[in-house]
Amino acid sequence: MTETLFDATIRVAEVTDAEPFPEAEKPELIKLRLDVGDESLRSAAQLGYHHDASELVGEQVLCATDLGSVRIAGFESEALTVGVPGEDGTPVLVTPEETVPLGGTLY
Repeated sequence: MTETLFDATIRVAEVTDAEPFPEAEKPELIKLRLDVGDESLRSAAQLGYHHDASELVGEQVLCATDLGSVRIAGFESEALTVGVPGEDGTPVLVTPEETVPLGGTLY
């Protein structure tokens, strides 16, 4: 667990599974299964505003992997998938511009 977000490790992962998460109280959450090269992690990400769950499979994403986990509607989210606000203020996924090795860290 880190003290601040600036201590977090941001790694490259590939989305191996994605599905809508209607049981969650937050709108537009999607359940993700992420392959970070040496392990598989789960993430609940509020991406449904700009991304369809079925189109996320195979995408590379950036995620914080050492912030601990949180339980959301019975689902354990182990990684924080990185996004930035779009023009409408809702999250847009941050992705590498080209395919890169899984597990690589942001520097």
